Amino acid sequence: MVLASQGIETTIDYPGTDDGWGLLIPAQDCERALATLRQYRRENRRWPWRREVFSPAVLFDWASLAWVFLVVVFYWSSTRIDLRSAGCVDTRALAASEWWRLFTAIWLHADVGHLAANATIGLVLLGFVLGRYGTGNGLLAAYIAGVGGNVVAWLLSPAPHLSLGASGMVMGCLGLLAVQSRALWRQTPHGAKYVVTAIAAGVMLFVLFGLAPEADVLAHLGGFVCGLGLGAWLSFVPSVSQHNKTNLVCGLLFVILVLLPWWLALRGASDPGRR
Repeated sequence: MVLASQGIETTIDYPGTDDGWGLLIPAQDCERALATLRQYRRENRRWPWRREVFSPAVLFDWASLAWVFLVVVFYWSSTRIDLRSAGCVDTRALAASEWWRLFTAIWLHADVGHLAANATIGLVLLGFVLGRYGTGNGLLAAYIAGVGGNVVAWLLSPAPHLSLGASGMVMGCLGLLAVQSRALWRQTPHGAKYVVTAIAAGVMLFVLFGLAPEADVLAHLGGFVCGLGLGAWLSFVPSVSQHNKTNLVCGLLFVILVLLPWWLALRGASDPGRR
């Protein structure tokens, strides 16, 4: 690959002798090929070719499909009944103690395009989060990160603010993934490089996905930063991801934090006098 990147043609050769595998290179390119390989080795002298970070397999939890299903169900329901006025982030309603909107807004979307963008990216990122941190742990952490994004948008918005959508939770997943290698900081000789590189990659992806002109940048930023914080905290106890009881408790908390806010939101919508 190094030689091909420099336009040097090569043929992989195995003569069947004890000399092993080799590369056949045109004679006129031999000196340039050797110089290219020496330069490549010099530039990568302190960077290992490959290292197993957590597992040689890709850890993906398809339980993220259940989250996508729930998001779709809430969107479908919002086209039949008015869930948006009762559940969106409304800074004036939040100031009147309707805290549940910080949770309910995650399940609402403005249109099919908004839903599709969050569902497709969220399916992938959340699947990796659940695979890394455990199904219950990862789901609750991503959800709390999304709520944190809504809190940031509420507190820092300079004017009355309305918002809805799961993008803060999706950006929280990105933050959780960006800092997942925190546990390697002192465990391997190159741990610091892995951590810094992963966070830098997460920041670049955040810039790509989270700073679109039409996006709720404050909610995205808040979700991403909360994801970084939660992921850093979870990395101190990596065994938690494999602890069935912890995952069960976190899963139950997630269910409660979905049902209770919606119960309060719908109760308030049916009785305006409570506001």
